Amino acid sequence: MKIRKLPLALIAASATLTATELSAAGFQLVEHSATGLGRSFAGEAAIADNAAVMARNPAAMAMFDSIAVSGALSYIAPDVYVKGNTGVDSIDNALTNNDVVPGAAVPAGYFIQPLNDQWAWGVGMFSNFGLSTDYPADYAAGSLAGQTELITLNLNPNVSYRINQQFSIGAGVNAVYGTAKLVRNFGTGGPFPADGTAASLEGDGWGFGWNVGALWEVNSNHRFGISYRSKVDLGFEGDFHSDIPEGLSDNPYGTGGETIPGELTLNLPDIFEFSGYNRLNDAFAVHYSYVWTGWSTFQEINATSEGIGSVLNKQEKFSNSYRVAFGGTWYLNPAWELRAGMAFDQSPSRTHKTISIPDNDRYNYGLGFTYHLSEKGSLDAGFTYIQGKEGSFNEEGVEFVSKGDAYIAAIQYNHSF
Repeated sequence: MKIRKLPLALIAASATLTATELSAAGFQLVEHSATGLGRSFAGEAAIADNAAVMARNPAAMAMFDSIAVSGALSYIAPDVYVKGNTGVDSIDNALTNNDVVPGAAVPAGYFIQPLNDQWAWGVGMFSNFGLSTDYPADYAAGSLAGQTELITLNLNPNVSYRINQQFSIGAGVNAVYGTAKLVRNFGTGGPFPADGTAASLEGDGWGFGWNVGALWEVNSNHRFGISYRSKVDLGFEGDFHSDIPEGLSDNPYGTGGETIPGELTLNLPDIFEFSGYNRLNDAFAVHYSYVWTGWSTFQEINATSEGIGSVLNKQEKFSNSYRVAFGGTWYLNPAWELRAGMAFDQSPSRTHKTISIPDNDRYNYGLGFTYHLSEKGSLDAGFTYIQGKEGSFNEEGVEFVSKGDAYIAAIQYNHSF
């Protein structure tokens, strides 16, 4: 009966599956706006050029003097491969997949309303974590790969308070809803068909956290922002089934197709950010960010079963990681703004990699623009190319090589009232 919780442990193990190759380190997402995408998210906690700043610093809501709304949609087109590296062509070909990650859309929306000269409130809907991967059903290492999907939505109400003309603070609550899907196949070398279902599970759950921020406006051309978002323990409950016959002594994981419940807690890390914005003249500004993510909270997968306790414990050994970004904005005229940026993203699995975590350091290069349709409305577009490093690792005595690039495009509309 211990199999009732094993598949949920696999969900968390798979929750890291190449999502890093999609956008940011670990299975972190940074696609909060098209504006930020065009500058590689440099200066996000300080610029406050539209309502999407709420995703990075709630204190920046104090800079708005009227109701502001923003809606964004990003599309991620990855190019990720995992290859066998054993030196035996037939084995390497069986362990190779050149299309690990399917494309994915990431929406986001924001609303800010000033209440008076000091107070403002707002709410954001966006995602900080997610992934989607899809190995073929007959992939040789089917028990390690398969189909995996993790989607999270952060509902984030915030308030801000302006202390004086230079300093503002803000705080918010994070209600994170997540859904997960996992399918694992038998793979080759066993008594079952390679494309048979060894484990299939779908589940969902909630987790809660908080965030705070501060903004220092030196003057209208120079400001600095700092923010912190707490870790969130996201609890999943779901339904599991397996084609493995129930009660096999040499394989106690089967349910014979019967659906049974399971549970697991996925530990999402805390995030710290420092950003600066400096407008050097009427035509040009520079901006920059340092983001630290506390991935060391993700050390293991520990699945449990009621009345049994821990039924699977897998070490993940993530390390804390950082992201540095630098960008510039060109204010061509009242209608047009152009922006560009680049970033370096450090992998949290740099000391411990598996086929379900083929994560490597990567570089980001972004371009974008804003077109002001009127005094009240503007349109943003952004594009980023992510260049991942190639890395090798060993799992269960087999050598693998992985690399992931990605292309991300986004569009956004902003309006003030």
